[in-house]
Parts: sequence; structure tokens; C-alpha cells
Amino acid sequence: MRILVTNDDGAGAQGLRVLTKIAQQLTDDVWVVAPEQNQSGASHALTLQVPLRYREIDERTFAVRGTPADCVCIGVRHVLKDKAPDLVLSGVNHGANLAEDVTYSGTIAGAMEGTLLGVRSIAMSLTTGFDPEGRIHWNTPLEHGAALVRKLLATEWQPGVLMNVNFPPLAPEAVGGISITTQGRRDQGGLLIDERADTWGDPYFWIGFERRRSDPPEGTDLWAIANGLISITPLSMNLTHAATRKTLSAVFEDATAAAKTSG
Repeated sequence: MRILVTNDDGAGAQGLRVLTKIAQQLTDDVWVVAPEQNQSGASHALTLQVPLRYREIDERTFAVRGTPADCVCIGVRHVLKDKAPDLVLSGVNHGANLAEDVTYSGTIAGAMEGTLLGVRSIAMSLTTGFDPEGRIHWNTPLEHGAALVRKLLATEWQPGVLMNVNFPPLAPEAVGGISITTQGRRDQGGLLIDERADTWGDPYFWIGFERRRSDPPEGTDLWAIANGLISITPLSMNLTHAATRKTLSAVFEDATAAAKTSG
């Protein structure tokens, strides 16, 4: 099995090293193509207006001056053009990718691009910021990740589907199990705009989020993490909302019929 590893935190990130070790527990054919710089929040952007460049860190590790989606494109269509990967692993992100995070996340986008290129893809993220001692439990994905991937690969899933895996902010032995979840929804009242002034007195801004503990519905990704579980959420590249499409079809069919009758 050939695995392509990427992330959005950059080629020097600790989570990328963890994910590479996870991949190496599965096969010795592991390749890493990751962004040169941190691309958190880049979502599914592609670099189209400037040329893409990459440097070789070692024989199987490359850093791209671009987004996570760029990295997967370069990895699949160029670096590994002789033999495509069987799996794309993206992460392990420094911080959860839950609820609406999936629309912003470069980690998720790496898995999305792999999916679009016909490669089964899994995004992995580690929840941080809730440990009372400020610890980041990298050993949790390291110890649980390979077995989890094996189980996912042993299961058939449809083309156009990717897996979003989130680990709770707990030591490996404290994890309570695995929950197959749906995408949750946060209270976006936590969105912050932090205004500051530079040395010239001109304003500049940081977008941030207030960390809040909520009471999410059972079965969601937010609920799983809040209850010390690993969350696995199957995501679909098809964003059509079926119920609304059905409602609109009925409305516009009626309007079309009325127009024909009056004509």
C-alpha cells in the first residue's frame, strides 16, 4: 500500500511527524507532500495565479509553496505519477476540525482533494486547549491511529466520501471509545474580531474564536469529543441539500405549470 501524507500546519509541524509515524505502521511506502508554511484556514483553495514550487527535504518528503489541496495535486499527479497512492492521510491537525470547521479547514481540504482525485482519504485532527495542564496529547492519535485506519480501510465506502477523524484532548488510555458521528453546529456567538494598532497607529485585525463548552446533541462530532470519544464523521463531496431540493422542485414545477396554462 502506498500512502500520501499531507497537512495544513506546515512541513515542520509536530502533527505531520505523528501522522507519518502512523502511516509507517501501515506500510513502508510512505510519501509526504506538505505546505512550506502554515495554511490553517486555507480551506480548499488552489494556487492558480502564481507558479507552484517545491523543495525536496529528503527522498520521500517535499515542501510545497502552496495550499494543502495544491500539495495533494502535486503529490498525486507529479511526485507519485508513476504509481498513485492508495490512501491520502491529512493531519494530524493541531486542533479539532469539528462542526463548521470542516468548511474552513485545510486539513479537511487535503482529504477532499484526494477524494476528488479518486483516492480514499482520511483527515485526522487532535483536540487541544482543554487539558487543565495545557498538555497536547500527541500520543493519542499515535497509539490509536493505525488500528483505526485499518478498520476504515477494511470497510467499503462510496466514491465522493471522505472520513473526518477527531481525537479528544485525553491521554491514550483515557479515550472512551469510538463514535460514528454527524457534523455538529457550534454557537457562532464565539466569533471575535480583535482590533489592534500597528506602530504607525493604523488599525489591523485578527479573527478569532472564543472557546466555549456547549451541550451539543448526542451523536454529533462535538458531543463525541465532549464525552472523551474519538469521532469519525463520513463527509460527502456532494453538498446538495436533498430536502430543500425536493421542496424547490415542487414550487418551481407549480410555477412552470401555471405559466404554461396562462400562456
